[in-house]
Amino acid sequence: MIKAATMRAAEAHLRAVDPRLARVIDRHGPCTIGSKRRDPFHVLCSSIIGQQLSIKAADTIQARVAALTGAARQFSPEHFLAAEHDALRGCGLSNAKAKWLRALAEAKANGQLDFARLRKLDDESAIEMLDALPGIGRWTAEMFLIFALDRLDIFSLGDVGLRNGLNRLHNGGARLDDAASLAQVACWAPYRSVGSWYLWRILDGDVATAD
Repeated sequence: MIKAATMRAAEAHLRAVDPRLARVIDRHGPCTIGSKRRDPFHVLCSSIIGQQLSIKAADTIQARVAALTGAARQFSPEHFLAAEHDALRGCGLSNAKAKWLRALAEAKANGQLDFARLRKLDDESAIEMLDALPGIGRWTAEMFLIFALDRLDIFSLGDVGLRNGLNRLHNGGARLDDAASLAQVACWAPYRSVGSWYLWRILDGDVATAD
């Protein structure tokens, strides 16, 4: 979890360096990243389920998967090790996603996926370790670092919602290329994850992702 004082310092920094973002912060209030502890395996599973989907569609399919597997509050490896592939597909998962969730459960069960080790790595090394797992691309790894490891300085170029929010905030909705996008958020460091959270608030309900 992230201390409240750290988050308030992040918001103050973003206000100071980006007046347009300051108005978004005023509108939406305190950032909630890191306000509660989240199970890392559950976060990865949720990220896989949500790939290439709107928030609404992802929530609907995740609820079906939870009902099928008996995951009352969060997913565990046992839920997917016991689930039939076709039953997972029946929840609305693609063939690939159903396979990836099973592979992720196996990796956690056999020790290949070690969250304690992952927490000790720097951002880029952690992303590389996650990217080696089936179904985990860079976007999913970056979301994991933000929402499970509470890393404060991540900006995902592969997140269409973030890019659209940044375009709307700083370029009248016109597309900024990769270099211009990174340059625009450079001043947010070391709190680019927090700035990202506010960009998502601009486009809530319309977030698509690319892995």
